[in-house]
Amino acid sequence: MADVVLETHNLTKEFTKRRGLSSPLHPFDKTTFTAVKNINITVERGEIFGLLGPNGAGKTTLTKMLCTLILPSGGSASVCGYDLAKQQGNVKASIALISSEERSFYWRLTGRQNLNFFAALHGLAKDVARKRIDEALKQVDMTDAADRSFKEYSTGMKQRMGLARGLLADPEIFFMDEPTKGLDPVATRKLHDFIINRLAATGKTVFLATHHLAEAEQVCNRVGIMSAGKMVASGITSELTGDSSLAEYFHALITDTEVEE
Repeated sequence: MADVVLETHNLTKEFTKRRGLSSPLHPFDKTTFTAVKNINITVERGEIFGLLGPNGAGKTTLTKMLCTLILPSGGSASVCGYDLAKQQGNVKASIALISSEERSFYWRLTGRQNLNFFAALHGLAKDVARKRIDEALKQVDMTDAADRSFKEYSTGMKQRMGLARGLLADPEIFFMDEPTKGLDPVATRKLHDFIINRLAATGKTVFLATHHLAEAEQVCNRVGIMSAGKMVASGITSELTGDSSLAEYFHALITDTEVEE
C-alpha cells in the first residue's frame, strides 16, 4: 500500500471583506470570495507533485493552508499523518516552505549566521547545528559563499540558501511556491536537478506550485491542474501533458488575464 504523506478532503478557503467607508450606501456589507474550493488530493512519500495553474488559480492559497499559514474555511487535511487544523505544531515540524518571495533572511547577516539563527529556532544543539549547516551548505553548493553577506547574493543564491534552511530540520515534505521565479536558465536547471537527485532520490516529498507547464513536465511525477480555485484535472504528468486537448486548455488558461493570488 502506498505511503500517503499528504491528503486533503474538500479543502476550501473563503475570504470575507467588508465594503467599508468606500461604499457609503452599504458600508458594513460583506462580500465573500472562494479562493480554493473542495480540493481533494493525495501525495505519496518520495513523490514530486506539481500544482499547475495560472496566476490567481489558488495555488498559493492552497500551499499556505497546507503549511498552516492560513486556516481553511472548510474540509480537512492531514500532513505527515497530522491533522492540519488540530496539530499545527507537528505539521510545521514536518515541512519546509521555499518561496520565490523570500523575506525571512536577515540581509545584513552572512548566510552562515542566518542558518545558525534558524537552527537555534529549531532547537538544535550547537554541535548538531554546526554539522547540519555544513552538510546543508555542501548540498546546495554554497559552502564557499556562506560567509558573505546575504544582501550580496544573487537571486539563485538566495534560493539555494532557502533550500539550505529547509534542510536543517530534515523535513519530510518540501513545499515550493514558484521556486524558479526570477532565476536564469542555469540556476533553474540546478534547482531542478537538486529537487530530483537530492530530495526525491533520498525519499523526500516535494509539493511544487508552478505556472510553467514545461517545468511540471521536467520535474514532476504527477500534477494537479487548478483554475479559479478548483482542481480541473490530476494524474500522471506524462499522461496529462500528452493529452493535446488538455495541453491546449492549459495554455488557454495561462494566457488569460486573471487576478493575482
